[in-house]
Amino acid sequence: MPTAVSAPGKVLLAGGYLVLDRAYTGLVFGLSARIHVLVHDVDTSSGVQLSEIVVQSPQFLEASWNYGYRLTANNGGISVTQLQGAAPLSRNPFVETALLYALTYISATLPSSHTIKSAKVTILADNDYYSHSPAEGSTTKAQDDSHHFTSFGVRLQDAHKTGLGSSAALVTAFTGAILSHYLPSSKFSLSNESSRSVLHNLAQAAHCAAQGKVGSGFDVAAAVYGTCIYRRFSPSVLSGLGEPGTTNFSLRVKTLVENIDPAAKWDTEISKEGVTIPKGMALVMCDVDCGSQTVSMVKKVLEWRKSDPEGSKALWDSLQASNSSLGEKLASGSVNELTGAFSSIREKIREMGDRSGVPIEPKEQTELIDAVTNGVEGVEGGVVPGAGGYDAIVLLVKDDEKTMDAIKAFLKKWSEEKKGNVKLLEAKGELEGARAEEIQKYGVFATC
Repeated sequence: MPTAVSAPGKVLLAGGYLVLDRAYTGLVFGLSARIHVLVHDVDTSSGVQLSEIVVQSPQFLEASWNYGYRLTANNGGISVTQLQGAAPLSRNPFVETALLYALTYISATLPSSHTIKSAKVTILADNDYYSHSPAEGSTTKAQDDSHHFTSFGVRLQDAHKTGLGSSAALVTAFTGAILSHYLPSSKFSLSNESSRSVLHNLAQAAHCAAQGKVGSGFDVAAAVYGTCIYRRFSPSVLSGLGEPGTTNFSLRVKTLVENIDPAAKWDTEISKEGVTIPKGMALVMCDVDCGSQTVSMVKKVLEWRKSDPEGSKALWDSLQASNSSLGEKLASGSVNELTGAFSSIREKIREMGDRSGVPIEPKEQTELIDAVTNGVEGVEGGVVPGAGGYDAIVLLVKDDEKTMDAIKAFLKKWSEEKKGNVKLLEAKGELEGARAEEIQKYGVFATC
């Protein structure tokens, strides 16, 4: 029976840089823009047994990956090997690593006599993940009209991302779909919290392995749980996992994912209590279509923090207090106090940028946020989200057609005057995380 799982993108509204340190938290919102993963069984002729999983992303050119898989010796887990397909060979480390980790966990969970059958996996991304304009007539709608899937007409590696957390949403949706497809509901179901914890831990491990580093993990947490207050896990949690294929790797994956090793307990703190958007308001993203080098920005901020431990701690403590205040005002629905709460955060963000020499809120973004807040009725405030830079702003606005049209008109005029390209994305903040979907809603993609 086919399976479908989706996971949301993210916006780190408050807690950029601070979220790297367990002493602080981040206020992260899930977004209505989702990555969707569909899994279909592949029928084979009688007596023919294949061990192949074909993954395709039909919105992009040459986006098909064929993988062979086999159980390795000494509990080394599942080995995944990319096979030569019809398209030129190109790697997708996030898909390949998520597949390896998911199949390894499944092999450690099910009886050894169980066979993992061949499958076809389809990955679909809502349009807001990429800045490309669709080719005429190239958009496929879900049956309930809630999601649009554009054929972008470019290769995946050439697509311009909008910074909504596509890799974390992909790994989470992909992992959730594979687990849901191959494990019985008694072992894994997104409707219960223990399975959601399994998904979180496995997706964090796979995402870190695919990136080649241990990040803060807030993007995966948002993909799994949706909007939340997030405190990161200690990187040491993953330090004992080792390399795929090594002796007892599958047992270590299972122990890690199910959090049963007292010496390596997950210490992530994820709270959804009281985290919300005031009634009648919406959190919206504006794509500035001008990317920032996040890695180098983070490096410079951390260098500044190391060189000025006392000063940086005082500033970060003050910023944490402002971030918490914003969360409390959002939860209480104190709309008339939100502009001041955003201003308090932005003032400290700019100070951190000045001290570290990093354009966290560049003057161009300051000018844009101030102008749209003061110039459009219904805009309560905004920030440059996450690590900051030039690529996006997020606004809290009145959720009605009049306000949205006014923002679009303002941004169009702004782009013309500044000779830039700033546009309002369709995605809005939402509370829900990863979820199972009805396969029928995907129309032409619902059949293998």
